[in-house]
Amino acid sequence: MNIKLERIIEDIETLATFNATPGKGVTRLSFTKEDKEAREYIRNRMEEIGLKTWEDGYSNLFGRKEGKDLNAPVIMIGSHFDSVINGGPFDGVAGLVTALEVARVLVENDVDHHYPIEVVAMNDEEGVRFGTGLSNSRAMIGAMDEAELDSAVDKDGISLRQAMLDFGITPNLEDAKREKGSIKAFLELHIEQGPILEDEGKEIGLVETIVGIDKYDCVFKGNSGHAGTTPMVDRRDALIGAAEFALAINRIVRKVGEGTVGTVGEFNISPNAPNVIPGQVQMSIDIRSGKDENIKKVEKEMMEELKRIGDSLNLETEIKKSLYVPPVNMSEEIIGIMEEKVKELGYSYKRMDSGAGHDSMIMAEIAPTSLIFVPSKDGLSHHPDEWTDYEAIKKGVELMLKTVVELGREGL
Repeated sequence: MNIKLERIIEDIETLATFNATPGKGVTRLSFTKEDKEAREYIRNRMEEIGLKTWEDGYSNLFGRKEGKDLNAPVIMIGSHFDSVINGGPFDGVAGLVTALEVARVLVENDVDHHYPIEVVAMNDEEGVRFGTGLSNSRAMIGAMDEAELDSAVDKDGISLRQAMLDFGITPNLEDAKREKGSIKAFLELHIEQGPILEDEGKEIGLVETIVGIDKYDCVFKGNSGHAGTTPMVDRRDALIGAAEFALAINRIVRKVGEGTVGTVGEFNISPNAPNVIPGQVQMSIDIRSGKDENIKKVEKEMMEELKRIGDSLNLETEIKKSLYVPPVNMSEEIIGIMEEKVKELGYSYKRMDSGAGHDSMIMAEIAPTSLIFVPSKDGLSHHPDEWTDYEAIKKGVELMLKTVVELGREGL
């Protein structure tokens, strides 16, 4: 069965052109013009292959190749095609293009399989526009509610529900939901987004655990005032509180250790003027760990520090959890199949954990799930210079194809 590298390259490079920031990396946010352009390209590719296409009630785009048993649970493969702002061309897209190429090869070689195969293209994994994330997969497992469609808003105040309606999709979360048992396996390929495979000279990563993610939005409120006439003793400077809290989070995470990481990636300062004391600061917090107990430790100490800082600086504070996903183990059975197949292919590999969140961690709640990593050059991702060699992706496609064929056998 012949995997064609030129098709992989064409798909990745073409999808990179559907971009709001040409020359400054890839920016393709959910329910935008760039989303629609990429979606039409993907749909056309699916239909050229001969897949039956449709969208569910959250906007997940599917292409289905029937199996011998039309009513059997499906093997689902794919990934996301949205991006961060000024990101790279491979994040998510490498996995989606892998799924398209696997489907092409199966059709071209008239490969029989008992179970239906569905390629899925998801447009809201990063969560950049509405501040949520992993939304497509959360909709599929029934973990998104109607309230979120209205409460999640972008920087212009447009709700997720309104954006979907403007995009031409009527939200229907019940329609998007997949029942447990309806998916035989969920398989995803992704660039590693870290340096481990490259540093160790490994060609393939087989993910055992995806770290848990705990996200918060936090606000410090004080009083704005003149930068020259307000005595230091009388100031209620929101930025001082936010900065002290960011440093406290760093200390707490380092103390907890065991691979736990924490990031304050966003500060929004108001009024954000050089000669005005900041009256309000909104900040984002992202905590990740492979151990749920470590996430809980960070949360406990973080809340204690927030209260202490607010009291000591006479500031009002608000904090709201925006996303929580516990650490998730991938299917040991499927990892075992992949391990056997990667040895057949003769590629070097390692079992490893993922420090980034992926739709696989959500889908694992309703289906056996597995995640393949391919190396990222210099470990760089979410950056315009993000790069993974096309030959490295092809090796991942070969492993995915062999795994799908094996899982597709009747009785397995």
